[in-house]
Amino acid sequence: MTLSVLLYVILILLTGGERVVELVVSTRNAAWAFARGGMEFGRRHFGPMVALHTGLLLACLVETLLADRPFIPWLGWPMLVIALASQALRWWCIASLGRRWNTRVIVVPGLPLVLSGPYRWLRHPNYIVVIAEGIALPLVHTNWVTAVAFTVLNAVLLFRFRIPVEERALEAALGENPVAPR
Repeated sequence: MTLSVLLYVILILLTGGERVVELVVSTRNAAWAFARGGMEFGRRHFGPMVALHTGLLLACLVETLLADRPFIPWLGWPMLVIALASQALRWWCIASLGRRWNTRVIVVPGLPLVLSGPYRWLRHPNYIVVIAEGIALPLVHTNWVTAVAFTVLNAVLLFRFRIPVEERALEAALGENPVAPR
């Protein structure tokens, strides 16, 4: 195993560890939301999303090892910067939503939209993170098959299921059209 492969495996394992931390935060926040009358929407697409995101990490490892993908500095270093910047933006989203952040779609009726942090400018900043990371993380070690496959499958899940479910959930919870200009 080359040094670049070893370092990439460590990066993927650290990313997996970060996902475990997210699940801990999400579980705690879900309990908080349900205790305040939170309603969950879109449970049917959640399992496929978890499988896809787990599959991303596994595919990064498998493609690197089985396809003998090299580290190409002119591609790998910028992709690493994007992957790390994605983590920073992800945690800015989590901090901005506070207890309302969740990996599931749970809304607490009566709470206003969050309009601080990246939500001041973007409606769904966390999905920009997911899209950027889904491209960048595999390409750190030239895993182009994983990058393409994840991007296509993620686009279907996000734009066909997840974002419409979130919009409907917010509309139901707020009793108004959350897509209207703020």
